Amino acid sequence: ALSEAWLSYVERKVFRGGCFFAAASAEFDSRPGPVRDRIAEVMREWRGGLERAVRLAQDEGHLPSRVDAGQLAFELIALSLGANWAAQLHRDQAALSRARTAIRERLRALATRRAPVLSSRRYRPPSSRRPLSSGSDRPPGSRVES
Repeated sequence: ALSEAWLSYVERKVFRGGCFFAAASAEFDSRPGPVRDRIAEVMREWRGGLERAVRLAQDEGHLPSRVDAGQLAFELIALSLGANWAAQLHRDQAALSRARTAIRERLRALATRRAPVLSSRRYRPPSSRRPLSSGSDRPPGSRVES
């Protein structure tokens, strides 16, 4: 569900240029300083969240204990960021669908018999969320200082 929500975020074009942190990571990965440090911290938090989700799935018996949570989180991030890259740089309309398929198949290959059936349904966010790129570069409700 986490990977699907992230792919949906990119697909909905919440930010022009795809995932803000994917773009910022590429821009600042070799630049020392507080901006790079903060981006790295956010990405570590994302990886940590995925690792915790893997361990929870193991605790629930949905994934075997032999699965390396760090490795699986790395693979999920690599597939997601690769999809963002292909969708943005190459305007590859199939990139997000390919990532969904790859992620679903990877998880199915690892899942135990106790795991719930993986759905191919796409994440649908609450309708109250609007993309920032529609009509304004500012978040809804923000003010312009005069």
